[in-house]
Amino acid sequence: MIRRHFLRDCISAAGVSVLSAPWIASRSFAKSSPNEQFVAAVAGVRGRGNNLLETFASLPEVHVKYICDVDATVLQQRTEQTAQTTGRRPESIKDFRRALDDDQVDVLVLGTPDHWHALPTIMACQAGKDVYVEKPDGHNLLEGRTMVEAARKHGRIVQLGTQSRSAKHLVTAMEYVRQGNLGKVHFAKAWENTKQGSIGHPPDSDPPEGVDYDLWLGPAPKRPFNVRRFHSSWRWFFDYGTGDLGNDGVHRLDYARWALETAIQAQGGEPLGWPRRVSASGGKFYFDDDQEWPDTLQVTFEYPNSVLTYEMRVWAPYFYQDEPEGAAVYGDAGYIIIANKRWRAFDSKGEKVAEDTGEPDTLAHAKNFLDCVRSRQKPAADHETIGYVSSALCHLGNAAWRTGRSLRFDPERLAFIDDEEANRYLTRPEYRAPWLLPKLEDI
Repeated sequence: MIRRHFLRDCISAAGVSVLSAPWIASRSFAKSSPNEQFVAAVAGVRGRGNNLLETFASLPEVHVKYICDVDATVLQQRTEQTAQTTGRRPESIKDFRRALDDDQVDVLVLGTPDHWHALPTIMACQAGKDVYVEKPDGHNLLEGRTMVEAARKHGRIVQLGTQSRSAKHLVTAMEYVRQGNLGKVHFAKAWENTKQGSIGHPPDSDPPEGVDYDLWLGPAPKRPFNVRRFHSSWRWFFDYGTGDLGNDGVHRLDYARWALETAIQAQGGEPLGWPRRVSASGGKFYFDDDQEWPDTLQVTFEYPNSVLTYEMRVWAPYFYQDEPEGAAVYGDAGYIIIANKRWRAFDSKGEKVAEDTGEPDTLAHAKNFLDCVRSRQKPAADHETIGYVSSALCHLGNAAWRTGRSLRFDPERLAFIDDEEANRYLTRPEYRAPWLLPKLEDI
């Protein structure tokens, strides 16, 4: 018999254990009343960033004081839009540092490209602000590690934008797994099977009027402007993005890792920790265009007693396991398939025995972040313990693909063992002044 939605009564209890572990910050949030407003700055407001702006601006406890973007046209549009919907006109700024200089600002919300995640987060922590930053956490592993150190040293709350961590159906999925229903578990996989298009071979050109292209480049190398290296398709280039592994794959790897670790611990095992070996194969096999990252990819993460794999086929017009993207965890008593809007569990005979539905809830994720800004507890996608590790899997997988070989990883040093070339991919070859990544000891 299918137990439809039978776990809904477990959400509250699971939410306490999954979402509310205590953490005392070195500097607590200044507001004393839950009715007082959070003053926010939102930077990078095109595409996903616009969704974040609309989400935070819709909350009555949030006053969006600043909107920041290097594209004057986008900046004006978003400012007008926010003024109309909230009745308060934000200040339009090009440089996010102006907002960090304002003592009234409590939180920085970042919808910027990957190469502009780490530095604003670090600077905001140093300025005493809490941060909501989109996934993945940074352009490379060292950036993520530096973000962790900045938040830790300055006692800040940092939430990664893996919003599935606040989805109720993901909480019930983990509760089902936590009850030991899968038996012994040693294998999980995640996949991305959504068809995308070619970005072509457009020529270089002048930047659009009103765009501060030099500021947009930031720490990345100086290159001629190209429309495909800019809005939306920047993610397909080594300088700015992390490919589809860091774009969409981070979500699937995050809940695959979450479920795998939960299943292992349900049997009395230790937390998953870091992989000991990472290998990858694939390439640009399908699209003839300027994209640098692969369109076909297989990554394997080997842990002491389990394996996590990731598959990416961004040219496939069909689903896998009836899902365009998702994760599965396999045990000797059954398995579970987890996706953005539902999960389904099967017993050892392949019969469906439980399921639930839901949505990856950005609004709930934003509320969870603000609740934790006030309480100083770890948020649902706490960067240090959750977001950094899931993002790091993407960086490790990309390094394995770029070297073309199996890499051994040292969890103590957070570096590959005896592989200088692979370790070069864990940071940027050079940071363009003045946008230098601070050393860990200088945070």
